[in-house]
Amino acid sequence: MQKIYALLLVIVTPFLLRAQEDSLFIRSIYDVALEKGHAYKNLEVLCKQVGARITGSAEAQKAVEWGYNLLSSYGFDTVYLQEINAPYWKRGTKEAGWISTANKEFHKLNLLALGGSIATNGLLKGEVVEVADYEALKTIDKSKVSGKIVFINQAFDQKLINTFSAYGYCYPIRAFGAVEASKLGAKAVIIRSLATPTDNHPHTGSLVYDDKTPKIPAAAISTADADLLSAWLKKENVAIALEMDCKILLNVKTYNVIAEMKGKDDQIITFGGHLDSWDVGEGAHDDGAGIVHSIEALRILKTLNYQPQHTLRCVLFMNEENGNFGGKTYAKLAKQNKEKHLAAIESDRGGFLPLGYDILGSDKHLDFVKSFDKLLFDYDLTKIKKGYSGVDIMPLREEYPDMLQIGIAINSQLYFNYHHAETDVFEAVNKRELEMGAGAMATIVYLLDKYLKN
Repeated sequence: MQKIYALLLVIVTPFLLRAQEDSLFIRSIYDVALEKGHAYKNLEVLCKQVGARITGSAEAQKAVEWGYNLLSSYGFDTVYLQEINAPYWKRGTKEAGWISTANKEFHKLNLLALGGSIATNGLLKGEVVEVADYEALKTIDKSKVSGKIVFINQAFDQKLINTFSAYGYCYPIRAFGAVEASKLGAKAVIIRSLATPTDNHPHTGSLVYDDKTPKIPAAAISTADADLLSAWLKKENVAIALEMDCKILLNVKTYNVIAEMKGKDDQIITFGGHLDSWDVGEGAHDDGAGIVHSIEALRILKTLNYQPQHTLRCVLFMNEENGNFGGKTYAKLAKQNKEKHLAAIESDRGGFLPLGYDILGSDKHLDFVKSFDKLLFDYDLTKIKKGYSGVDIMPLREEYPDMLQIGIAINSQLYFNYHHAETDVFEAVNKRELEMGAGAMATIVYLLDKYLKN
């Protein structure tokens, strides 16, 4: 019996010691994040001193300089810029729009042009025809639409607990609504903002034009205005007057910003968010939070004198919002340079309370991350399931299809109050929740670096 006990002690003791070591190190990660964190102050500077950062703007260039200087100040092994070529779209003069009836009733709309939209070339007027959703638009008779302005009034399904699911169902009206409406002869398209609440804040976002289909102007109106317009249309005919001064300019040279802590081997773990934002609000949740999560994760590990096994690479991607050329260029150059990519992690769901990790990979990858459940439990990182990683890192997985990718999962209930809207400002971010996100990022980077093998 004593021999069996001794054998068990030899087998079990290293495992228990390793688990205790990991537990203590993760505790130290959170101690730094919560007591000596830089995330909140860094986010304040990015939002208040730089501001909204649409690709090609002066603010986007300033954000590149800010990111490079900040990363350099932390003394990482390498900090450098990666050049990309990206589209440049300008909103131009503030949009204006009104709905009106034959009875002389009128209402000024809260609206934003969709990213990439063409201009109206002056005041564009037309009768409105409402469709319930994207599928209804695809099946409506052309004679009911030709020469009119299409209004797509697809609301979030409030029964869906995960608001990203509600967003996913509505996404086609923003991305493809203009093309489908143009095929039917419409002169413009207006969509209900992709948002959870009913309020007066319109939400922008990219559309996709088809080169085979004539381009028409496209805008989003607030959810409250969408309800009002729909109510008026049930009683009588309604017209819209719309003016937008958007410009699609020549592509610009811009940059991803990259920092590294070198490891013992040449395999790479990428983690990051996107530095650009839309041109309204301050890009606080989308994706300033992901940027400071990622910077803070690398800073915390360096502060704790962690010696990585693999190269830990923090990437501040540019141009996620209207082209993803930062992510595409990063992946292309990684393959071209024959880099060895082991895993990638993205934070692009806001600065809200982290709940766990979404796993894009094999069943073995899922089981691997789930094996840390006891270490993660005390930090409420219990939601570990298969899911989506992130827009910026998806092109990397196309080049490295067997790699593990992870998206930081957060409490999504408030995210679409702010997404792509003027409300996405620094004041909307909770300091402690932001710091917990930095801890969650640093923790998963640490665990992947220590235990993930090819």
